[in-house]
Amino acid sequence: MTAPRTRFDLAEDRSASVPPEARGLARDEVRLLAAGPEGVHHAAFRDLAAFLNPGDLLIVNTSGTLPAAVDAVRDDHVIAIHFSTELDDGTWVVELRAPGGPLLDGRAGERLSLPAGAVVTLREPHVAGAQRLWRAKIEVEGEIPRYLAKVGRPIRYGYVPRAWPLPNYQTVFALDPGSAEMPSAARPFTAELVAQLVSRGVLFAPILLHTGVSSPEAGEPPYGERFRVPATTAALVNWVRDQGGRVIAVGTTAVRAIESAANPGGLVTAAAGWTELVLGPDRPARAVDGLITGLHAPEASHLLLLEAVVGPELVQRAYDAAVRREYLWHEFGDVSLLTSR
Repeated sequence: MTAPRTRFDLAEDRSASVPPEARGLARDEVRLLAAGPEGVHHAAFRDLAAFLNPGDLLIVNTSGTLPAAVDAVRDDHVIAIHFSTELDDGTWVVELRAPGGPLLDGRAGERLSLPAGAVVTLREPHVAGAQRLWRAKIEVEGEIPRYLAKVGRPIRYGYVPRAWPLPNYQTVFALDPGSAEMPSAARPFTAELVAQLVSRGVLFAPILLHTGVSSPEAGEPPYGERFRVPATTAALVNWVRDQGGRVIAVGTTAVRAIESAANPGGLVTAAAGWTELVLGPDRPARAVDGLITGLHAPEASHLLLLEAVVGPELVQRAYDAAVRREYLWHEFGDVSLLTSR
């Protein structure tokens, strides 16, 4: 897989370890780094309107976050299972986790016990030659999302030392539960901010993309995710582009969905199914002019997507500024607005 060109060193204390509300901030008071051809600017997220134009279109993901982490008993030890993605045949992609990271010693046919009598049976690696993600049969009474709502908790990683309730992992746009991890770029939006932007002529349109578990291994590409681009959203994207407005995706998930529905000329049509699209040097963005996104770890595959939308030089300038100004990383951290024009 091609490595991103953006390079930076990230200090350990730059990871946001608690939600901004626990730091005395409202959701929309996290910091905003706005970078485009005209330069780099620093503000609060609630000042987003200053960097948008009437007629700009924000694409938002309506996927809601599942409490996708569940304790399991394995050989008399308790581990965590992260429910990632439901497949078309009813099986799930799952990840086995210990406190130190993913467990890579899963075995085909292995059975693990879950709360309330449920059982997970590993079938085969989800990606040939890899051991992190498994396709698994889940034996449970009722629908799995409803089961997770009873026994699960939000997925969190080592930089968040304590558990936080599920509402901390939902965005204002969340309507359709299905994401293993929060589409976090939209977290700073509030109903009041959305109303302010609408009143100033900024447009909104929904897509749906259910995120799987994130890829912690450097160089590990994104895998297939379920998505939907409604016909009305496709038509609005095309109209805004025809009018000279900008199409700005809220999150890498929204970029992936819209670009999966775009033809080589940038025309977007309604689409639904699975996308394995990876943006990068060989596949630049066709329909999206920019994105609102959190700050991504060094060498993360998401940086390739950013570079494919606004160019590596702009991404490098933005990340140099974020490091210099000590922005906070990850889902509870600060946010950037990157635009190509």
